[in-house]
Amino acid sequence: MSYDRYVAICSPLHYASTMNQALCLKLVLASWLISSIIPLIITFGVRQLQFCGPNTIDHFFCDLNSLVKLSCSDVTTVQMEITFLSIPVVIIPFIVIVLSYTRILLTILKISSLSGRQKAFSTCSSHLTIVSIFYGTLFGMYVLPNEGLSQTMNKAMSMLYTVLTPFLNPFIYSLRNKDIKEAMRKNTVKLKSHL
Repeated sequence: MSYDRYVAICSPLHYASTMNQALCLKLVLASWLISSIIPLIITFGVRQLQFCGPNTIDHFFCDLNSLVKLSCSDVTTVQMEITFLSIPVVIIPFIVIVLSYTRILLTILKISSLSGRQKAFSTCSSHLTIVSIFYGTLFGMYVLPNEGLSQTMNKAMSMLYTVLTPFLNPFIYSLRNKDIKEAMRKNTVKLKSHL
């Protein structure tokens, strides 16, 4: 999505030729393949672990870190696999997003009219909002030291990126739609008149 916004704002005249159906299909297939193969590799690694203690995960879902903590065998190899495999899933997309939005911001700042800058920025504001929520909570969960966090706080943080982000997605993206905005405005006016 960030590459799509990058092409739309930084090379608008080349958008149709760059973001063609073949490229979109390749991007989708790459996403599906990566998101299918990497969990299989991690599952195979976790399957090699031995679990001899408590078998209850104190979480809302089967979180990988919570599962690995239950193992009574050496988890070094699995943790190295998880770290290494996070590069194509988390690090590379994050770098692409940061680079794309840096170029987008530099391009927007070159636009002379204020309305032109606002229109260009509003094109990518929805995606930037979702990315910020997702990566912000992910960063808070897995990068920052969380020894001081209680298990309840840990579960609440994980709910932010697994439930809140997908829940907010349709709302944030539909707020850009003029028909949705108009319907919301009408309903707000109706609601105020009834009160």
